[in-house]
Amino acid sequence: MKSIYINENLRQLCCDWKETKHEEIQIPVPWGHIAGKWYGPKDIKPLVGLHGWQDNAGTFDTLAPYLPKHLPFLAVDMPGHGLSSWLPQGTHYHSLDLLVLIRLLMEQYKWDKISLLGHSMSSKNVFVFAGLFPDKVDLIIGLDCLKPLIHPATKIISKAVERLENSLKTAKQLRDRSQPPAYDWNQLVQRFHDGVDKSINLDACKFILERNTKPLQRDPSKYYFSRDNRIKNWVFHSFPQSVHVELAKRIKCPYLFIKATQSPYFGSKKYYDEVLDILKQNPKFEYHIVEGTHHVHLNEPKKVADIVNSFLSTHTQIEAIENLS
Repeated sequence: MKSIYINENLRQLCCDWKETKHEEIQIPVPWGHIAGKWYGPKDIKPLVGLHGWQDNAGTFDTLAPYLPKHLPFLAVDMPGHGLSSWLPQGTHYHSLDLLVLIRLLMEQYKWDKISLLGHSMSSKNVFVFAGLFPDKVDLIIGLDCLKPLIHPATKIISKAVERLENSLKTAKQLRDRSQPPAYDWNQLVQRFHDGVDKSINLDACKFILERNTKPLQRDPSKYYFSRDNRIKNWVFHSFPQSVHVELAKRIKCPYLFIKATQSPYFGSKKYYDEVLDILKQNPKFEYHIVEGTHHVHLNEPKKVADIVNSFLSTHTQIEAIENLS
């Protein structure tokens, strides 16, 4: 589904991209709905795609056309992102919310187990989910972030103070209905490109912006970021390394992890390697390195798709489900 305010000239820049038909869906949750893009048949349990922090389901737009046609793919917007409902005022976003979201999806569709593909923050969360609930996962795929970060105690304290202060400011802005900054389309694209440290190619930014922006009513030539600003103060997992180690030991399902070369390890390489070594003891674990940025799956989807499809062909079992749409 294409929003009417998409810059068509910019779309043409991504000449290798081929659009794949999908259905825009809304999944009811206690605070509203979760928006999603369902690719493929509705009577088969899908691979569920979860995006990174401040991105949305559009992060998989270029990858989805390369995934197996017989296997459905459901890319969702997390709470406060994309077209999904915001959490109620007075609440805060936390990585635990994503674990709850996965369970809510399973309840809604009556799945006993789930297959997950996560990028960045969600890659960390599928690791945590599979470790917490090993009997509820068919397989998991992680893109570029292996596990949650571990911060020194002093940084945890300073970040907590910073996020608390910022949360109060953002909450006041919401109450006051403050007008967000607005930009023309090209300015918006450049601002977003710079904001992600150029991890997303300029011509690929549109896939995120289509679901994260809206035109101003008083001046449709200007656009603003429509995601919930409170997600900038997201509270991430703060488990110690000992918990990461135990989670890794509990994961027995097929697990594919892909690391991008032009992306940091997002934490201590020592702790990363310790968890990686444990995961490698699982005979169904695969580790691959691909040339590219943190968003290589969006910029150069075929590089990632070839690895993902090989993994899926080995470990996927087609499971019919009741069509609840």
